[in-house]
Amino acid sequence: MPPSVQTFINSFNNKLEQPVRQHLQNVYACLSMSTLAAAIGACIHLFTNIIQAGFLSAIGAIVCFILLVSTPDDNGKKLQLRVGYLLGFATLSGVGLGPLLEHVIRVDPNIIVTALLGTTLVFMSFSICAMLSERGKWLYLGGFLMSLLNTIFILSLANLFFGSNLLFQAHLYLGLITMCGFILYDTQLIIEKRRMGSKDFVAHSLDLFIDFIGLFRRILIILTQKEEESKRKRRD
Repeated sequence: MPPSVQTFINSFNNKLEQPVRQHLQNVYACLSMSTLAAAIGACIHLFTNIIQAGFLSAIGAIVCFILLVSTPDDNGKKLQLRVGYLLGFATLSGVGLGPLLEHVIRVDPNIIVTALLGTTLVFMSFSICAMLSERGKWLYLGGFLMSLLNTIFILSLANLFFGSNLLFQAHLYLGLITMCGFILYDTQLIIEKRRMGSKDFVAHSLDLFIDFIGLFRRILIILTQKEEESKRKRRD
């Protein structure tokens, strides 16, 4: 094994205890399943008429979310049920991405692959940064990130009335920064919760899935905007 890889692995072993490492493996395995479920949901919208993005799919996602967070872990006794709720939420979240993906495909289908790879790279980079950082270093971000979420919400409401591209861009890039911050915050929070005895990897993977989807959506929009602008310049 190359020395750099061995050093990297040793850094994880030194920073994170074995129970925490095992817990994170479960969290990321669950996150991987959720991401795959979201991809299936998006394909269902794009290529079938079984479920289409709209009011009912949004309500279904909310119901699955509520059922998941309201069903106690109970020491793993309800694991299969809670994983089912998580995958249901993830699938319907993927369905909800359908209209955006349809627009992106009309512009350039390759953007989807680029956005997915970019999102994965950014997500992994911030996750590793959180794992290897000083213990609790990023937990102070919690209050600041909530303030950013409130600002994003206010910008969304304001743009309903003004329809300003400037407000939309501010909302978009501020949301991108916020999602990156939440990856740092949620990763360290999950680690600390496990150290305090929480083994609920299903709920912990839900937090990271929301971060991942939020990041992917914003990167997708940004890349699509840039491609549309590039095409306009070529036509001019």
